Amino acid sequence: MVVLHSNVSLFSCCNIAPKPSLPSLPTSLSSRNSHCPLRYSQEGKEVVSPLKSVVLSLGEEVSKRSLLALVSVSLFFVDPALAFKGGGPYGQGVTRGQDLSGKDFSGQTLIRQDFKTSILRQANFKGAKLLGASFFDADLTGADLSEADLRGADFSLANVTKVNLTNANLEGATATGNTSFKGSNITGADFTDVPLRDDQREYLCKIADGINATTGNATRDTLLCN
Repeated sequence: MVVLHSNVSLFSCCNIAPKPSLPSLPTSLSSRNSHCPLRYSQEGKEVVSPLKSVVLSLGEEVSKRSLLALVSVSLFFVDPALAFKGGGPYGQGVTRGQDLSGKDFSGQTLIRQDFKTSILRQANFKGAKLLGASFFDADLTGADLSEADLRGADFSLANVTKVNLTNANLEGATATGNTSFKGSNITGADFTDVPLRDDQREYLCKIADGINATTGNATRDTLLCN
């Protein structure tokens, strides 16, 4: 082991000018930093060299970038089912892919609830808050959705036949694919900005009547009936 006894030899490897007033470093410090010390002692105080500052800055920057990358990856690969409530597949309150025929959900707050592919025949949703809920490919035959808040709900491929939609607010809901409202009561229902197939719109316009009690919009007007 080589022990450095002069300030000049101590700092020559780092191209740092020696401090005239610096005392000789202890043997223990010299041996720990025999190649290029990142700290030196000046009048009994430890001073961080410019090289150490650069190393610390680089380390902090790498740590921040690594953390951001990890968060981004986590968000990208999140299970879409977790964006809804009750998406399961296990535990209490699972409403996706279940047989919930005749269940009473009246008056409940079920915002963004997941009812995808569920059987909901004769289920009671009267007055329920179902904003953004998903009924994708669900069977709602004979269900009661009267006075329900269904803004932004997804009825794509759903069977909505013989459903009570009296005074329901479906503003901005999705009803693409083979969604059928045949035999449903839509008195006072608000279909503002709901994309409907031409045949469905034509059918609904034949039975449309009433004014929505919440929005004040006439059902025929929201369906853009002639």
